[in-house]
Amino acid sequence: MSRARLFIENMLIYGLGGVLAKIVPFIMVPIVTRLMPGTEYFGMSDMTNTIVSFAQAFSVMGMYDAMFRFFFDDDDIEREKAICSTALFFVLGFSLVVALSMLLFSDPIAKLFFGTTECVSLVIIASISTFIGGSGSIIQAPTRIQNKRITFIVMNLVTSLLSYGISVPLLITGNYVIALPVAAAAAALVSLVVFGLLNRSWFGIKQFRLPYLLPMLKIGIPLMPTFLCYWLFSSADRLMITSILGISEEGIYAIAAMVGQASQLVYTAFAQGWQYFAFSTMHDKDQVSMTSRIYEYLGAISFIVSAWLIVFIAPLFDLLFPSQYLPGITAAPYLFLAPLLLMLFQVLANQLLIIKKTWPSLLMLALGVVMNIALNLVMIPTIGIEGAAIATLAGYLLINAVALIVLTRMKLINVSGRFYVGLLAFTMFFLAWRFLLIGQLAPLLIACAALCVVFALLYRVELKRAVQKIRSLVQRSRANDSC
Repeated sequence: MSRARLFIENMLIYGLGGVLAKIVPFIMVPIVTRLMPGTEYFGMSDMTNTIVSFAQAFSVMGMYDAMFRFFFDDDDIEREKAICSTALFFVLGFSLVVALSMLLFSDPIAKLFFGTTECVSLVIIASISTFIGGSGSIIQAPTRIQNKRITFIVMNLVTSLLSYGISVPLLITGNYVIALPVAAAAAALVSLVVFGLLNRSWFGIKQFRLPYLLPMLKIGIPLMPTFLCYWLFSSADRLMITSILGISEEGIYAIAAMVGQASQLVYTAFAQGWQYFAFSTMHDKDQVSMTSRIYEYLGAISFIVSAWLIVFIAPLFDLLFPSQYLPGITAAPYLFLAPLLLMLFQVLANQLLIIKKTWPSLLMLALGVVMNIALNLVMIPTIGIEGAAIATLAGYLLINAVALIVLTRMKLINVSGRFYVGLLAFTMFFLAWRFLLIGQLAPLLIACAALCVVFALLYRVELKRAVQKIRSLVQRSRANDSC
């Protein structure tokens, strides 16, 4: 199979799985917001997810990525099973320690994240989710490593359906505080059990190897602060909104982020397809030029998709959500673009992971986090939740800029000038939306169409080649049918 086909197939198939999984929340979240009597309940649920993501960054200790990295060093099946088993039993033990620590300090954790100790029950649920999620991430890894894409499509859909199948009855019966966190924990448990049965041959206590653990930790431990930086990017704004503006405003911001996370359809397709592709092609001679082209193409896709979201963001909010969530319209486009910029950064950071240097990525992320928090302190009191969204986007822009400069000098990336022309065109479109065209559908449609023409001209050679390839495939298919 060609590298292009391998990458595109992974993107498309995992993208399909992501679409199927994300369709369920997009259908259900508007229903959920109408079942909740106030925005504060969605804010509590979102803050519980924030706690879980923070704790899992510690419980996994970077072992997931380290396991991926060492798995592809050799084709020896016994060695591969030993790598998986070593990672699992380490994460099982460490996840248990983290979960028990959360239970021990549940009162201060509740005070920090919710502003009150009355939400201790949510911390307890979060501790259970942390143990399940940390262990589950390793247990499902062999399925991803073997590139069993259909399994992931089915499990993504089933898990999402199950979560809302549990949460809606709880909401109807008035359990507004715990409905979504309990449902998420239950769905994660089912996923853990299913993947445990599917991948049981990959794990065994007798296959645990301490000599493998230490090199994996050398890769994984420096990644743990990296994941912590990712968490701060996505969660510092939530904590500061809750502290400065209150949990109700955090609920509105969470909905804006939920709409913004429609970009996760692209990001999920990338993340789940990229890791297998990147490590399986890391020894190719033209790896740098190939990765540079992928970075450019993903950037162009990100800008175009973000522009179309901006066109329809106002009518989308009017259609889906109660009026108290409408202030999220101005924050959602920033939060839509942010995961896509994270996707682009991870393409760059993977170049450092391939050469087993993870600390520069950490320094770049830390720099972005500092900017994010500093801007939050200034902008949240000034312009509210939009200020938090701007701060998040600014941090991601900074880390991409620094990574491009550093990796270009290291000759690990080589992005062409047309990428920067496209970025400038998108920036002009974005500024026009924010200061001139908010809520004006017809002018936004014209501006977005013009932007698409700019990108079509910039990448006309690739588009022409793609059209020719499609025509060739169609003609070949017709010839086969005539035979």
